[in-house]
Amino acid sequence: MGDVTDKLAYFQAITGLEDPVLCREILSAHGWNLEQAISTFTALNSDNPSATATTATVGDVGISGQSSTDSHQQLEESGLVARGPAPPGLAWKIITLPFSIISGGLGLASGAIGLGMWAAGGVLSYSLRMIGLNSDRSGDSSSPLVSVSAAAAEAMEFVANFERDYGETRPNFVTEGFMDALQRSRDAFKLLFVYLHSPDHPDTPLICERTLCSEVLAAFVNENFVAWGASIRASEGFKMSNSLKASRFPFCAVVMAATNQRIALLQQIEGPKSPEEMLTILQRVLEESAPVLVSARLEAEERRNNMRLREEQDAAYRAALEADQARERQRQEEEERLGREAAEAERKRKEEEDARERAEREALEKEAALARMRQEKALSLGVEPEKGPDVTQVLVRFPTGERKERRFHSAATIQSLYDYVDSLGCLEVQSYGLVSNFPRVVYGPEKLSLSLKDAGLHPQASLFVEVNS
Repeated sequence: MGDVTDKLAYFQAITGLEDPVLCREILSAHGWNLEQAISTFTALNSDNPSATATTATVGDVGISGQSSTDSHQQLEESGLVARGPAPPGLAWKIITLPFSIISGGLGLASGAIGLGMWAAGGVLSYSLRMIGLNSDRSGDSSSPLVSVSAAAAEAMEFVANFERDYGETRPNFVTEGFMDALQRSRDAFKLLFVYLHSPDHPDTPLICERTLCSEVLAAFVNENFVAWGASIRASEGFKMSNSLKASRFPFCAVVMAATNQRIALLQQIEGPKSPEEMLTILQRVLEESAPVLVSARLEAEERRNNMRLREEQDAAYRAALEADQARERQRQEEEERLGREAAEAERKRKEEEDARERAEREALEKEAALARMRQEKALSLGVEPEKGPDVTQVLVRFPTGERKERRFHSAATIQSLYDYVDSLGCLEVQSYGLVSNFPRVVYGPEKLSLSLKDAGLHPQASLFVEVNS
C-alpha cells in the first residue's frame, strides 16, 4: 500500500480507531510503516484485549457470507456476542503514544532477534542432522528445512509455547495459518475449533490447564474437530479476534468454511468454562452441524465417484476417439496421396495442353503477322509499272529453284526488292540477302537506300536469294 489514503484506511480497519487524525498521527510517528504502527497499537492494547477485539474488523473474513459488521450486529441482538467496553479516548491515546512507540520498537527488536535465533538454530540443527550428529529420540529422520509463511511461523510458535507452558495433553493445534486450517477442516469435513490466547488475562491459565488440557476434552476435539489457536499478540491472532468480534476472554469459537472464501460462525464460547461445559457446548454444535457435514461428505463422495466415472468414460472415449482419428488420418493420408498424384497428372496434362495451345496460338499469331507484313509490303510496292525506259526488269531466283519476275521504276530502292521478296511468302526464313552473280555483288543493309539505277541494276537484273547461315 504505497498510497497514504489506503494505509490510513487499512490502519483504521485493523485497529478499529475511528478518529482519522489520531490514526494519521500514529502512522506519521512510525514513518508511515504500517506493520510497525499495527504492532505498536497491538502492544499498547494487549492489557485490555477485549476492548481491542470489539472495535477492529477485517474485511476479508465475514460470517455466513455477510459482512463482519452486519453479522456482529445480528449476534449482539441475539445475545451470542457481548457488547464490549468502549475504546480508550483520544486524549489517553495521545498521552500513551510515546510509550507505545517505545514499547512497539522494543517488541519489534526482540521479535527480530528471536526470529534470527530461531532461524539460526533451525539451520544448525538441520546441518547436524544431515551429517548424522543430531537425531531425535525416536530415531526418525527430520524433514528438510523449508521456508514457512509468517502465519505458519506464528502458529508454530503458539503451539510450541502452549506445549511448553501447559504440557502435551492438549488439542492438536495445526501449525499453519487460519485460512489453511479452515481449508484443512473443509477437506476433512470437520468443524474448525478456534482458540484465541490472551497471555495476560487472569482466566487464561485456568482454561488452558483445566479445560483445554483435559484428556477427555482434548480427545473429543482431536477426534471431531480441526483445532487452530493463536495468540492475540500475534498478527493473525489479533486479526482473527477482530474478525470474530472477541469481546471477552478466554475466547473459543467453532466455525466452518462458507462460500466465497468466508467463514460461518457457529458458536462463540467466551469466558472461563469447565471441561464439562465446554464438552456440552461442542457436542451440541457438532450434533446441530452433523447433517451439514454428512451432506457435504456425501456430496464430495458423489462428486469423486462421478469424477472417477467421467474420467473412466473420458479415457474410453479418448481411446476410441484416438483409434478413429488414427483410421481417419490414414484414410485422409491415402486420399491426399491419391489426390496429389491425380493433381500432378492433371497439372502435367494441363501444362502440355497449355504449351500446345500456346504454340498453336503463337504459330497462328506469327502466320497472321507474316500475312499482314506481306500485305503491307505488297501495298507499299504499288502497282507494277508498264515497260518503258525508266522501268527496270528484275528476276529473282529462290533456293528452291522457283523464279519470280517484276518490273520496278529505276528510281526504286534496293529495299523495294526486299519488300517484293517478303510479300511473295516463298521463304521460310527471314534472314537472307539478294546477290548478283556476274559480277558477284551482295546487296546488303548498307545498300538498301540505293536506287536500282545507281546500284547498276537498270535496265534489267538477275538476282538470287542467299539464305544467311
